[in-house]
Amino acid sequence: MEFIASKKDKLSKGHKKMAEFILEHSEDAAFMTAAQMGETLGISESTVVRFAAKVGLDGYPDLQDKLRDWTKNKLQTGTTPVFSDKTTESWGVIATVFQSDIQKIHDTLEGLNEEAFASAVDAILKAKHVYIVGLRNSAPLASFFHFYLNMLRRDVVLLDTTSSTEMFEQMIRIDEEDVFIGISFPRYSMRTLKAMEFARDRRAKVIAITDSVRSPITMYASISLLAQSELNGVADSLVAPFSLVNALIVAMCLKNPDQVKDELKNLEDVWSNYQVYTHDEINYLDKDVSLDPKTRRKYE
Repeated sequence: MEFIASKKDKLSKGHKKMAEFILEHSEDAAFMTAAQMGETLGISESTVVRFAAKVGLDGYPDLQDKLRDWTKNKLQTGTTPVFSDKTTESWGVIATVFQSDIQKIHDTLEGLNEEAFASAVDAILKAKHVYIVGLRNSAPLASFFHFYLNMLRRDVVLLDTTSSTEMFEQMIRIDEEDVFIGISFPRYSMRTLKAMEFARDRRAKVIAITDSVRSPITMYASISLLAQSELNGVADSLVAPFSLVNALIVAMCLKNPDQVKDELKNLEDVWSNYQVYTHDEINYLDKDVSLDPKTRRKYE
């Protein structure tokens, strides 16, 4: 990977495009055939094959093997952020981390399947019950999603347990009228995977929120929403996944504003009547749930 990065600017236009794709999407590139790579990048299959020789490898299969080894090592051990002497200073660290997160949000937006996103919004709104699971590093995402979704509609269940047996007991009545949302980022959770398999077997609509089409949880999902994350030796960056979940919540508000307004008004009445918050802490609701008019029209 370091060699490809060092030679990138000296390569031909087609090979440079391929080098950039491999550096930015190594996990996807590792499992693509030469024909698939060429179709994705708009270059010929022969150009793809010649690239392997350009970087000193024995053909395209050798390149795939190297990329798969790289991906496997990355998922097992994590990666450590590279900081220069300057970035070890406080402001340098802030700038480096923020810029990295901004890039992940940008890449997530560029790669997001708009049709899958819209289908997920419709499925969640129409479901009889919604089950959400996210364990380990994905637990904050699941909790955040449950907190706000529970304000927007009824019958939302957060599967929050360390026991696989208890998890299946909580979702034992799931059926084809329900939606199951599985959230998992490296390192992937086997309990989340098994719960999604159970939901699919019960014919529920299964939505996966994860980082890649190669994520194991996509195999049981009818809808997959992908957000860039980074597994490193310090902390997992989940900024882009949080933005994706937030976008789902906002889209649901715009799709069904009257119901949302009624639900939130009921909550406000409860808070006021039972003094859950003091009056100077309550943010009273506006008459309309609104965003930019262009954004509203998109989901109405």
